[in-house]
Amino acid sequence: MSSNLTSLLYLIAAVLFILALRGLSSPVTSRRGNQYGMIGMAIAVAATLGRHGMLAEGYIWIVAGILVGGAAGAYVARSIAMTALPQLVAAFHSLVGLAAVFVAAGALNAPAAFNIGLPHHIHTQSLIEMSVGLAIGAITFSGSLIAFAKLQALMKGTPILFRFQHQLNLVLGLVILALIVVFVAQGGPQTVFWVIAVLAMALGFLLIIPIGGADMPVVVSMLNSYSGWAACGIGFTIQNLALIITGALVGASGAILSYVMCKGMNRSIFNVLLGGFGTDSGGVSGAAAGGDRTVKSGNAEDAAFIMKNASKVIIVPGYGMAVAQAQHAVREMADHLKAEGVDVRYAIHPVAGRMPGHMNVLLAEANVPYDDVFELEQINNEFSTADVAYVIGANDVTNPAAKTDTGSAIYGMPILDVEKARTVLFIKRSMASGYAGVDNELFFRPNTMMLFGDAKKMTEEVVQSLDH
Repeated sequence: MSSNLTSLLYLIAAVLFILALRGLSSPVTSRRGNQYGMIGMAIAVAATLGRHGMLAEGYIWIVAGILVGGAAGAYVARSIAMTALPQLVAAFHSLVGLAAVFVAAGALNAPAAFNIGLPHHIHTQSLIEMSVGLAIGAITFSGSLIAFAKLQALMKGTPILFRFQHQLNLVLGLVILALIVVFVAQGGPQTVFWVIAVLAMALGFLLIIPIGGADMPVVVSMLNSYSGWAACGIGFTIQNLALIITGALVGASGAILSYVMCKGMNRSIFNVLLGGFGTDSGGVSGAAAGGDRTVKSGNAEDAAFIMKNASKVIIVPGYGMAVAQAQHAVREMADHLKAEGVDVRYAIHPVAGRMPGHMNVLLAEANVPYDDVFELEQINNEFSTADVAYVIGANDVTNPAAKTDTGSAIYGMPILDVEKARTVLFIKRSMASGYAGVDNELFFRPNTMMLFGDAKKMTEEVVQSLDH
């Protein structure tokens, strides 16, 4: 395949990738966006395999890799639970980062294969691109592993802090930059290459461990951006146009999404980049610990009676709904209420769940109409006119402590104002705090009724009560 044809196919793939991002910006067009992305990737892979200069013996390893990786990917995709999607995404990011490290190592050891020079005489520009891609890839790899461990509950979701933590991160960052300069100046010595890789992995580890659970969706989004920039840097090194374009698209879109989420959570994008947010200890605040701690509990019949006599119900889904796989029962309950003439809407917080768009994916799976789903800024002022707020497993994103408790780990984060509804029905298994480790004072409000139990079972019981 000629280089001109390869470039043309890469351009077509790039256009499809852009259309994919545009499609993924809305739940209505997300399926089409995914299709564009898959077609674009298929074209990019085919163009790469057909490039002039590909050695015949190399195809054996490529086909073997595709078969092994494809089989593993198919198995994971079929067996993974919806609740495990966030950690799956984090694991994918780690693989992208690791791939960047391996490709950089391959280019360093066989520069002639990529037309970037000869061993110990690699082009200066390529050395810069290689070392930057290596560092970002290594940070992405280790940081994503920590995010995976926290999401998978292999380690605590609370921030891990120690003295001089940020100073250590700064020193590591400066040392890595200095080593990149040395690496380029000395023509790419192997020892310096691997020292950069090890220190960058250590920095990725240190950047993510101080981040608390409430901020994990932003972390996943930011790591997505890192993985894109790592791929982009390595794309420049091996002179692959498709990798450059794809990496830049992923890096830029991930950064924009992270900025939008940070703005929605009242966080600083610079703190995200430096791993400096989510460092408050959290826990039970003074405000939450004092006052009336009486909890009013009810059952499915009580909830059904209240909602059947309501004119407006706002459903607030959270991670608890995902764990219980209750989205289908929630949609069935909403259908019953609509049949009774009740105005039913869904309120989605930007960081509800464990990754951006987690709740939207679950509701789409249950065929909830897109017109019924609203983001925080679209619906927050409507809680004051709602008769019922039906909160199903959304803890931190409804916690009023975010407005009042300066010592809370979630202080400053915009929340869904469910406490303004006439009645708040809160489904939880227990009184345990949310992922951020902060007690929810909403549990003790006089207009809150706790419905203790499994979210799916409780909602199904509510549906049964609505039938009678």
